[in-house]
Amino acid sequence: MLDKRIVLNAVFVLLLPLVVAGFGLSVWTALLLVLLALLWRWAIVLTGFVRPAAGPDLALETISASHFVEKVRWCMDRLGLEYEEVQWCGTLGAFYLGRTVPRLHFRTGMVRSQIGNSPEILRYLWGAHGTSRAAAFLQPTEERLGFERNIDRCGVSLQVWIYYHLLDAPALCKHAWGVDSEAIPAWQRKLVALLYPVQAAMIRKAFRVNETNYRKSCERIEAMLAETDARLGDGRRSILGGETLNYTDFAFAAIQGAWLQPEDYGGGVGIRIERSRVPDAMRRDIERWIEDYPRVSRFVEELYAEERRGD
Repeated sequence: MLDKRIVLNAVFVLLLPLVVAGFGLSVWTALLLVLLALLWRWAIVLTGFVRPAAGPDLALETISASHFVEKVRWCMDRLGLEYEEVQWCGTLGAFYLGRTVPRLHFRTGMVRSQIGNSPEILRYLWGAHGTSRAAAFLQPTEERLGFERNIDRCGVSLQVWIYYHLLDAPALCKHAWGVDSEAIPAWQRKLVALLYPVQAAMIRKAFRVNETNYRKSCERIEAMLAETDARLGDGRRSILGGETLNYTDFAFAAIQGAWLQPEDYGGGVGIRIERSRVPDAMRRDIERWIEDYPRVSRFVEELYAEERRGD
């Protein structure tokens, strides 16, 4: 979420050299314009205290198809929080504004703050709501934090796996980014469609999407699937043991849901892609994982059916 006043001020500052050069203004006039820009920015800061920008107390910036977003979204839904979801199209925010998702905006008095990255957001939610019995599932024990780190590392490997298969299927990749979603501003959808070759090239570079890294990523994904499948072999309800679910169970289901795509993935907000639509090589990976790790597949499917649908 961007404050329009700050955006306008930034645009004004960026255009200043063009204005000075185009109209042949003197040095003193240019300095006066710079001073006006600084005063404008100061006024924005002051009005932020006197008249804070309108908006919800909680807002979650997302992209339509993101397993890290789904991890946070699920926990927020489970807490019963009222929040506004602000969707971006694809990787526009990350590559052009340096704004990764998920990103949580929250108001405390007159101050509006934000925090990014799914683990940090969940720690904030625990700190803000930990006194409530409803938030007990968010308690970050040492064992849970360690398991969450492993889950998130697997999530990064899944990003490589996803883009390895989907970047060569532009129509499906753009659909996953939200170009067909009316929940996303039209200008973003058009821009992503136009810039797709540039976006794809940057993603290949940033995530090292190549044959070697794809195979390494598959190995890391399968190592986590095998370990978790073995844990679930004793019939436990929670992956870390016991019958009480905690946030790592939901995080695991959200991350692995990226390839399994169970019903209710995204809680009715994110984009779910039917298995029949994905490239053949991607489908073969999915079907092999379902066959090789049946307890994991069943765990994720059942958790979505029993817990996510209820949320």
